Amino acid sequence: MRTTLTLDDDVANLLEQFVQDSGVSFKEAVNQALRRGLVARPEPTPLAFRTKRMSLRKGVRLDCVASLLEDLDTPREG
Repeated sequence: MRTTLTLDDDVANLLEQFVQDSGVSFKEAVNQALRRGLVARPEPTPLAFRTKRMSLRKGVRLDCVASLLEDLDTPREG
């Protein structure tokens, strides 16, 4: 496939240096770099979560929505 790329100066310099050091063509250097970058993706780091044990106040009923809403609207004493 033929395409036009606009490379940042630092990337172009790195490619030119690679071409000089390795003796491959500029086209091959670009293809090798793209292959390595696209194939060697790092595995995503699993997310770690800290959990906290929580408890309900005495008398809170989770089976009755009206009671739960009333309890949540009532200010705590103390």
